[in-house]
Amino acid sequence: MSTTKYIFVTGGVTSSLGKGIISSSLAKLLQARGYRVTIQKLDPYINVDPGTLNPYEHGECYVTEDGAETDLDLGHYERFLNANTSQENNVTTGRIYQSVIEKERRGDYLGKTVQVIPHITDEIKNRIRLLGKKYDYEIVITEIGGTVGDIESLPYIESVRQLKWDLGPANCLVIHLTLVPYLPTSGELKTKPTQHSVKLLQEAGIQPDVLVLRTQKPLSLDIRKKVALFCNVDLSSVIESIDAETIYDVPLLMLKEKLDETVLRKLELPIRQEPELKPWKDFLNRLKSPKKRVRVGLVGKYVELHDAYKSISESFTHAGAANECKVEIEYIHSEYLNEQNAREKLGDLDGILVAPGFGSRGIEGKIVAAGFARRNNIPFLGICLGLQCAVIEFARNELGFENANSTEMNRKTPYPVIDLMEEQKGVTAKGGTMRLGAYPCRIIDTSSKVYKAYGTGLVNERHRHRYEFNNTYLEDFEKAGMKAVGINPDTNLVEIMEIPAHRWFVGTQFHPEYRSTVLQPHPLFVSFVAAALQYAEEKKGKEKMSNEKEKAVKHG
Repeated sequence: MSTTKYIFVTGGVTSSLGKGIISSSLAKLLQARGYRVTIQKLDPYINVDPGTLNPYEHGECYVTEDGAETDLDLGHYERFLNANTSQENNVTTGRIYQSVIEKERRGDYLGKTVQVIPHITDEIKNRIRLLGKKYDYEIVITEIGGTVGDIESLPYIESVRQLKWDLGPANCLVIHLTLVPYLPTSGELKTKPTQHSVKLLQEAGIQPDVLVLRTQKPLSLDIRKKVALFCNVDLSSVIESIDAETIYDVPLLMLKEKLDETVLRKLELPIRQEPELKPWKDFLNRLKSPKKRVRVGLVGKYVELHDAYKSISESFTHAGAANECKVEIEYIHSEYLNEQNAREKLGDLDGILVAPGFGSRGIEGKIVAAGFARRNNIPFLGICLGLQCAVIEFARNELGFENANSTEMNRKTPYPVIDLMEEQKGVTAKGGTMRLGAYPCRIIDTSSKVYKAYGTGLVNERHRHRYEFNNTYLEDFEKAGMKAVGINPDTNLVEIMEIPAHRWFVGTQFHPEYRSTVLQPHPLFVSFVAAALQYAEEKKGKEKMSNEKEKAVKHG
C-alpha cells in the first residue's frame, strides 16, 4: 500500500472564505480521478466538541454515523464526497488538551514537564496521521479552522511545519486560501492582503505550495504573476476562486483552474483518468434550470443564522433538483409565531418543516405550526423536536389531553407524551442521555407514505436527542389517526409518526438531513418536496378556476 499523502488547507486575511468548500471540491476531484480520499477538520476552540455549543456560535452541530458531534463543515465533506466521516475527522483544541492532560495524570510522560512543544504538537500530529494509519486512504486533506495569525491556531500551524519535515516535500502539501479584495473606488483588485497573509505563514516556518485566491473579479495574468513573485510560488500554483452562483459550482471551477492536477504533480502522484463528473453536472443542470418553484416554511428558533439549519437547507437543494424545482425557504421564527398570526405567516406556504432544537424557547410556536399544517392539509415534515411538537399538538387538540407536553419543557405535565426512558432519568451529565449516531428503523406499515419514499422496510438514520415518544400513549394516538409507522427494532422506540389521512404529514425522531448528499438526496426530503409541489399545483388550479368563474359572472 502506498504511503498516505497529506494536504493542509489554511486560511488568511479573513474568516469565512470557504476553506471547507475548497477542501471538499479538491477532494471531489481527486476522488473522481480514482483516489481514496477523506477530509479532516481541526477546530481551534477549547470545547471538546460542538455538541454543547449554541448554534448561534458556529451554526449547526453535524452528527456522523458513529455518533460524533462535529463541525458543520463535515456535512459539506459528506455531501460532496457521498462518503461517511467519523469522530477522527473532527479534532478540537479541547480534545487535544483533554487527551494530553489525561496522559499526564496517568504518568505517561514519566514526570517530564508537559509543554505545547512537543506534547501538544505531537498529539495534534498523531490525530492528523490517525486517519492515514487507521483507514486505507491515499490522500488525507486537513482543513485548519480559523485564520493564520490567530493565537488559537498557532499549535496547529506549528504541527504542520513539523509534519512537512517529518513527511518530506512529496508527501505533504500546504494550500493557503486568501482574499484578493476589489476596490470599487479605484477599480482594482488588491494583492497586498494576500502578501501579508503569506508573510505571516512564512514567519511561522511554512511556505505555502499552492495559493487559492478568493475574488469577485477574474484575476489577470499580471496579478497572478505578481502574487507568484511576491509569495514565492510558481505561476501554475496561483489558483483563482471567483465567487460562484452555488457552492456546487466550485469543483468544476477548480477543475478548470487545474487545482487537482497541480496538487497531484507536487505530491508526485499520477494524474490517472479524467474526473468522472457527469452525475454532478446533471445535478447542477437540474439545480440551475428548475421547471417550477415551491415555498417551504422552516419554523425554528435560530433562524437569524441560516447556518444553524445548514444540512436542512442543503437537503432541500438536493431534493429540489431531484424534483426539477426550486425550493424557496422562508425562515420563520417560532418565538414570534402564535394562533393569531399563523394564517398570515403560514397560509401561503406549500409545505411546512418544523426544525429540531433543544429547550423550551419558541416551543409553542412550533406546536402552532404543526397544528396549522395538520388542520389545513399542508405537507408537513417534523424533525426530532419537530416530531415531538406534532405529537404534543395532536395530544392536546385531538386526544383532549389538556396541557400535554414533553417533560423537557414541563416536568409536571399531566400527560408526558414525550419523556425520558426510565434508564435515562438518573443520568445528569450533558450528553449522557443522548441517542447519538445511526440506529436502525423498521418501517412497519408498507402502505405508508414513508415506506413508498424509502422503497424498503429497514433503514439506518442518525439521531441527536434525549427525549422519546412515550409508548404508554401509543394506542390512543393510533386510534385517533396518528400512526407509528417506523420503530427501532431493538428497543421498540417510535422513530416515525405519520397521519395517513393527511396529504403528507410525517414526523421523524431522527435527522434525515444528515444523510442527504448531492448524488443521493434523502428520500423523505424528495417525497416531501414532491408533495409540496403537488399541493402548489392544486392551489394554482383552484385559483385559476376561481378567476375564470369570476370572469364568467362579470360577463354574464
